[in-house]
Amino acid sequence: MTEMSRIVRTITSIAFPFSMIFGLYIIAHGHLTPGGGFQGGAVVASACAMILVAFGSKWTLKKIKEQQLSVLESVGAICFIALAFFGLIFGIAFFNNFLVGNEFLFGVIPKGLSNINTGGVLPLMNFAVGMKVVAGLFVIVLVMAYATSEYKQNPRGGHK
Repeated sequence: MTEMSRIVRTITSIAFPFSMIFGLYIIAHGHLTPGGGFQGGAVVASACAMILVAFGSKWTLKKIKEQQLSVLESVGAICFIALAFFGLIFGIAFFNNFLVGNEFLFGVIPKGLSNINTGGVLPLMNFAVGMKVVAGLFVIVLVMAYATSEYKQNPRGGHK
């Protein structure tokens, strides 16, 4: 993919941070509102895809390496599994919500309906799933864009 016009790149540069913040908001508040790790991860991956379309696959591949996305995806999976095992260790049920109302992570916070502490371990699991989804979806889009640009440069599939 080649880069787009200056107007598209400028608008993307302005819209990208807002898209990222909105996706992270969906991930963080998934236990209180509709959304969660997968939905927020898809929004963040879409924002990254917007960068890919605006600036081109060559530029994006210089900035973001496939190995970095692989590590991010693996860290998300390991965090999710670790939280599940902590639920086994600190509770009696798998995926036990052992952090609800606990002062360990968020300190002394009064309980309320819209408090992030009411979710216990669920917000942390949402972040783990979000990391996995962002990395997984974006690497798929990145590889497809790179393959398309390579095919356009050499349509017969031969070596240069």
